[in-house]
Amino acid sequence: MPSDQNMIIGIFAILFVLLVWGRIRYDLVAFGALVLASILGLVPKEDVFSGFGHSAVAIIALVLIISRGLVGSGAIEKLAARLLDSDRPLPLHIAIMAIVGAGLSAVINNVAALALLMPLDIDTATKAKRAVSKSLMPLSFATILGGMITLIGTPPNIVIAAYRQDVLGEPFGMFDFAPVGLTVAIVGIAFVSLVGWRLLPKREGAVEQETEFEKGRYIAELRISDNAIEETPAVGDLYPLADDHDVHILGLVRRGKRLRGFAAGTEIRAGDFIVVEGEPKSIEAFMGQAALEFSGSEKHAGSVTSGGLTLTEAIVPENARIAGRTARGLKLLYSHSVTLLGVSRNGRRFTDRVRLLTIKPGDVLLLLGEAKRNATAASFMGVLPIEGRETQVVQRSKAGLSIGIFLAAIAAAVIGWVSLPVALAAAVIALVAVGLVSGNEVYESVEWKVIVLLASLIPLAEAFEKSGGAELIASQILSITQGYPAWVSLLALMIVTMTLSDFLNNVATTLIAAPIGIGMAAATGTNPDAWLMTVAVAASCAFLTPIGHKNNTIILGPGGYRFGDYWRMGLLLEVLVVVVALPTILIVWPL
Repeated sequence: MPSDQNMIIGIFAILFVLLVWGRIRYDLVAFGALVLASILGLVPKEDVFSGFGHSAVAIIALVLIISRGLVGSGAIEKLAARLLDSDRPLPLHIAIMAIVGAGLSAVINNVAALALLMPLDIDTATKAKRAVSKSLMPLSFATILGGMITLIGTPPNIVIAAYRQDVLGEPFGMFDFAPVGLTVAIVGIAFVSLVGWRLLPKREGAVEQETEFEKGRYIAELRISDNAIEETPAVGDLYPLADDHDVHILGLVRRGKRLRGFAAGTEIRAGDFIVVEGEPKSIEAFMGQAALEFSGSEKHAGSVTSGGLTLTEAIVPENARIAGRTARGLKLLYSHSVTLLGVSRNGRRFTDRVRLLTIKPGDVLLLLGEAKRNATAASFMGVLPIEGRETQVVQRSKAGLSIGIFLAAIAAAVIGWVSLPVALAAAVIALVAVGLVSGNEVYESVEWKVIVLLASLIPLAEAFEKSGGAELIASQILSITQGYPAWVSLLALMIVTMTLSDFLNNVATTLIAAPIGIGMAAATGTNPDAWLMTVAVAASCAFLTPIGHKNNTIILGPGGYRFGDYWRMGLLLEVLVVVVALPTILIVWPL
C-alpha cells in the first residue's frame, strides 16, 4: 500500500498537471484534490475546511473589497489622470505609468490597479496614434512588481506572512517586504521603461479593432450645478476638459429649449444642460470632473447609500415597449428611478431633448440608475442590456473619505491596536456605511475562485508538509547543491519557484514552495526568514507566460499579444529579479 508521502506527492503531481493544462477551472481542481486527500485520510476530517477560516483567506477577500471602494471613490483616478499626457515620449509615459501602477499595487490589489490604469493607457495610446502593445505589458509587469512592496500588495506576501505565523509564531509585518520588494520594483521599472518596451512587437490590440457600434458614442445631457459654475462660468471653459476625455460639446439647453448659435463665450447658468457626445466611460468621467449632474439626480440621492449608480447600455428591438415612445411618456424616471442619460443612433446626431426623443428600433440607450433598477427598467421597456457594457458611476466627492478610512485601518494594524484582518474588516464596514461599497458589491468584489483555491490548498499544503513531502524535495535540492554555500541552495529555490509561478497560480506556487523553503532552512541551520522571503519574491514574479499572473492574462486581448510575446521582455526581467533580489535578501535577511 502506498505511503502517505507517496500519495500526497502523487496528488500534487496530478494537481500540477491539471493546473498547467488549464481545461478545468483551477478552483475546482484544487477543491477536488482536497476532497480526494480527505477520502484517502491524508487530511483529517476536522481540518478539511479549515482553510476557509484562515487569516490569509480573510485578508485577500478584504483587500479586494477595499480596492473596490477606493476605485469607486475616484481617489486613484484623480491621481492617474493628472499624470497622463499623450504628447510625452513613450519611454517617459511608460515610466510614469509604471511608477503609478507600482505605487497603487503596493496599497491595493495589483489586479485592481491594472484594471483601473489599463483603460487610461489604452486611451493615451489611441490619442498618440501608437500601438498599445508597446506600453500595456510594461504596465502589467510594473503592477506585479509593485505588489511585492507591502504585505497586502499581492497574495503571495499575504500567504507567506500567514505561513510564518503558523510555523514561527509571528507573521511578517506590513512593511517587512519593502526593502527587498522596493529594490526589485525600482530596478524592474527602470528596465521596462528604458529597455523592455523596445523588445515588444508592434501589434494592433483588440480594443483598437472595435467597430463604431462597439465604441458606443452617445448623445447625453448633463446639468450645470452650482459647483460647476464656480469653475466654469462659460461654455468654453469646459472645452479643455471635454477634449481630455474625448467628449464633444454639441449644445446648451436652457429652460427646456436648445439654444441656437451658442458660442464658447456663452454664459452658463445653474439648471442649464450641456449636450455632449461621447462613450459612456468618457461621459461619466467628464461629468464627475466637471462637477456636472444629470437629469433626475435628486431621484437617485438614496442610491449613494445603497450602493451607487451604474451606466447600462441596452439595445432597442423591434417590439420594444419604448419603441415609438419617449422616456418621459413612459415615466421612466418617476416609476423606476432610472434616467435615460443618452441615446446612440447609428452615429447620427439629433436636436431633440433626450427625454423627449422618440425612440426607434436599433437605438442604443444609456440608462443610469442602480444596477437592479436598470435591469428592471430594461425589462419594462422591452430593451436588451448589452452584456459586459456597464460603467460604474464614481463618487468623486468621497475620494478623501475613502483614503482616510484606508489609511486609518493600515495605521491601526501597524501600530498594533488590532490585527490586520480586523483592521481591514473595520475598513470594509466603514466603506459600506458611507455608501462607497454596497452589500452586493461586498460579495461581487471577492474573487471566489481564488478564495476556494487558497482555502483548498492550505490543508493540502499542511498534509504535504506533515507527510515529509516538502522535506523530501528540500533534501533533493540540497543534494544537488551539496558542497556549495547555502546561498546557492537559496538561488536554486528561487529559480524553481519562479519557474513554477510562470505556469501555476501564484497562491498555489507559494503554498507548495513555502514548506520546502522551511525544510531547507532547517536542514542548513540558516535563517528561515531568508527562505520565506525568497519564496515570496519568486512566486510573485511570473513574467514568461500569460497564465502565470492574472494581470498578464488581462492584457492578452487588449494588447494584441501572443503567448510567445511575454518571454521577450519577461525572460530578461526574471533574470534581473534574481540578480537583484538574491543579494538584497542576503543583506536584509542574512543567512
